[in-house]
Amino acid sequence: MRPNTTRKPLRRKKNLLAVEGIEVVDWKDVPLLRKFISDRGKIRSRRVTGLTVQQQKQVATAIKNAREMALLPYPGPASR
Repeated sequence: MRPNTTRKPLRRKKNLLAVEGIEVVDWKDVPLLRKFISDRGKIRSRRVTGLTVQQQKQVATAIKNAREMALLPYPGPASR
C-alpha cells in the first residue's frame, strides 16, 4: 500500500431481512429472493448482502428450492 493513500472507513451493509422484519425465509417469496440474486442468476455473497451466516444459509436453501420449482433461474454459462 502506498503511504500517501487514505482508506475509506468501512461501512456495515444493512441486513435486508432485519430491515423488512423477516425471521424465516420462504422459497415461495420470489420478489424477496430476487434481491439476493445477481443479474446472471448467481447467489450474492454475504459480503454483498450483509446477512448473518444463518440467514445466508436460509436464503441459499430457499433460492435452490425455488430454482427446483422453476420460480427462479439457474446461473447462465460464463461468458468469455
